[in-house]
Order: sequence, then structure tokens, then C-alpha cells
Amino acid sequence: MKLITGEFEEELRLQFAPAIRAGFPSPAEDYMNDSLDFNRDLIRHPEATFYGRVEGESMIGLGINDGDIAVIDRSIEAEHGDVVVAFINNEFNVKLLDLTHQKEGFIELRSANPKFPSFRIDEEDQFQVWGVVIWTIKKWK
Repeated sequence: MKLITGEFEEELRLQFAPAIRAGFPSPAEDYMNDSLDFNRDLIRHPEATFYGRVEGESMIGLGINDGDIAVIDRSIEAEHGDVVVAFINNEFNVKLLDLTHQKEGFIELRSANPKFPSFRIDEEDQFQVWGVVIWTIKKWK
């Protein structure tokens, strides 16, 4: 994962459609009545939020694909089942946090693709949950 850092000083307002149906077509509205500002609406803790570009296919089972942008909040405490950015073996990895074995003395970082292994993290491992993925942004075309 490549981390992308930057300041959130500028507003980025885009028109926001009130409802987009994924089922049967409905009559479109003639106007947009709201706007979306990524910095205001998607980022709760700007001082602790970073972007990272996902590299690889280990999380495709959750719809997180190579090239997607992960929005990572470092101020959120990670919980079981969260998608996290972990720093392990001197590199960043995006994985599912599995805390079900904490009482047994280890945790796991799980891939969302059966072709990729999970990581077992013991006390002697160098490991840190660097942040929690709160959004992903993907390019379709």
C-alpha cells in the first residue's frame, strides 16, 4: 500500500444526487439539491486521516481492488472485523482484523481472497494497527 498524504484545506464540492436506484428505473429529478464535499462529508478527523492506494488482490472478496484508494483514520480504535492498515514486517498491509484468538495469545490478519494467506500475530512480532479503513474510492473507467 502506498500512503498519500496531504492537507484538507480546500473545499471540494460536487453535486450530490438525492437518490440513485440500483433496481428499476425511476424518473430523474431535474435538479440537484445538495453538494458533497469529500473533506467535510467523508472525513471525521482530518488531522488523523490519510489516503492510501491499494496494491494487490488480497482484499477483493470485500470489493477492495488493486488501485482503489483507501481512506484511513488513525484516530479510530480498531475492533474485531474492521478492515485495517497494519504495519507488519516493515510494510503496510490492508487486512481484516480478527481478534477471536486474543485469549490464546495471538490475533490474525485475514485476507479476503482465498488465494492469500492470513497472518498470525504473536507477542514477539513487530506489529501495529496503523489505522482503520473508513472508505474506499474506486475508479470504474
